[in-house]
Amino acid sequence: MADGLIARRTLLARAGGVLAASALPALARAQAPDDRIRVLISTDKGDILAALDLRKAPITCANFLRYVDAARYDGSSFYRASRAPGAPDTGLIEGGIDDDARKLYPPIAHESTTTTGLKHLDGTLSMARDAPGTAASDFFVCVGPAAYLDANPSAPGDNLGYAAFGQVISGMEVARAILALPTTGAARNPAMQGQMIDPPVRILSMRRQG
Repeated sequence: MADGLIARRTLLARAGGVLAASALPALARAQAPDDRIRVLISTDKGDILAALDLRKAPITCANFLRYVDAARYDGSSFYRASRAPGAPDTGLIEGGIDDDARKLYPPIAHESTTTTGLKHLDGTLSMARDAPGTAASDFFVCVGPAAYLDANPSAPGDNLGYAAFGQVISGMEVARAILALPTTGAARNPAMQGQMIDPPVRILSMRRQG
């Protein structure tokens, strides 16, 4: 499942360069002392409340909040449910903005798990990407632990893993329900065959909480 895990848009790498932390707006001032910013993801299947770890993953969190604060996730969807072979209750659900480049900000620098110290656990939020430095709006939620998504410097090839940046603190029953939905939709690439939710789960809104 790791090969071609989240690859959906090759155009992201050409969307205007990679943003570093200094280029992102100051979105997280006056936040809670622990820097965990809560975001409510409201879907037509229920709500998921996530806490973002700004201190450990500042670039990724600032980028995600940029989309949240501009309401660019409103009306988007969870479109993919990737279930682990032989363990259909585990896997990931992926969501983000549909293929409308006008809603996308430039991609961001990759924050590896070896840098942040965050791991892909049950309920972890992480960014979808092709090559490192191509993440933009699309993200996923782990349903069950997924250590194979962490960086592994001893592995061959692209071994930088995915950029974990938050954790579901309530609503995992909604994530599990989305993972179990029919996945008979048309795949955007061969790696996603049998993983496209049909119909997609609509994201009604995303808003900061408290």
